[in-house]
Amino acid sequence: MQNQSAKADAPTLSAVDKDGPVSAPAGKAPTNRRPLIVLGVIALLALGVGGRMYWRSVNFVETENAYVSGHVHPISARVAGVVAKVLVEDNQLVKAGEVIAELDPADQQVRVEQIQAQLAAAQTQVLQAEAQVAQVKASASAAGAQVAAAEALALRARQDAERFSALHNAQMKAVSKAELDAAIAARTSAQADVAARKDAAQAAQAQIAAANSAREVAKAQVAVLQAQLKDAQQQLGYNKIVAPVAGRIGKKSVEVGARVQPGQQLLAIVQDDVWVTANFKETQLPGLKPGQSVHVAVDALPGEKLEAKLDSFSPASGNQFALLPADNATGNFTKIVQRVPVKLRLRAEDTKRLAGRLVPGMSAVVEVDLRQK
Repeated sequence: MQNQSAKADAPTLSAVDKDGPVSAPAGKAPTNRRPLIVLGVIALLALGVGGRMYWRSVNFVETENAYVSGHVHPISARVAGVVAKVLVEDNQLVKAGEVIAELDPADQQVRVEQIQAQLAAAQTQVLQAEAQVAQVKASASAAGAQVAAAEALALRARQDAERFSALHNAQMKAVSKAELDAAIAARTSAQADVAARKDAAQAAQAQIAAANSAREVAKAQVAVLQAQLKDAQQQLGYNKIVAPVAGRIGKKSVEVGARVQPGQQLLAIVQDDVWVTANFKETQLPGLKPGQSVHVAVDALPGEKLEAKLDSFSPASGNQFALLPADNATGNFTKIVQRVPVKLRLRAEDTKRLAGRLVPGMSAVVEVDLRQK
């Protein structure tokens, strides 16, 4: 029975071998490894990117909130007037002390001439006052001499009165009573004349003081007019508007014939000496120190890799210098990471090489390697 069963199964096996391999059981699909490979690659890439981000966050500090800064000098008129000449154009290079524009000097010139005439009159008054002082001093000297003469006469009259008194008494009548009375009267008159002469001398001295005071007033008036003349001449000089520094002309709004007022901005001068102001987050500051080397990439100069030195930190955050700083002493306080401006000094050769192309206001990207000593 067993042999017959084996024989019966033999053709079946041979038939299977002829048709090929045995097919998989029904309900099971073949395994596809492609999604697993893709997921593995993505995971490796994510791991690499994450590792690189972590490595850079530990060793580098960077910010895109950075701008090129520079000295921008607003130029304005110091006196009112009509513009007579404009000697510069937009973007032109100027030197320090170079004349930029000129105002019509007619008004200031008239004022200078008027003050000069007043000054000449005041100086004449000073000369007259000095002559008056000399005249009064001479009168006082004469009055003093008259006092001395009157005192001498008074002394003689007193001595005569004493002698006549001695010669006319109860025991002796060497002179008459009329002569004694005349001597006494002469003494009294001489004493009165001395008093009058002294009063005249005092009046002369008072006139000297008054004349000196008048002379000092005239001199003070001369000093005032001299100061006014100096101011008027300065105002006349202000008709020439000069460049205070060397740089490039920008934002020119002045034209010939325009009437300008004191303090009115006419144009601006931008110096070539520029630097970079980077606004770092306060959480990025612990690794930053003055003197560190900084990589700077300016958006307007994509091919330029600039080097700078960290110069200094701002004394306060940008919020403190805002027109309306945030008031954190309120009930709805929300902590926000503040930014602190940091000044980065570019190399002198770079600023000189890129003069005219590297200008204030350009955006930049700043990166600091924290591994440097």
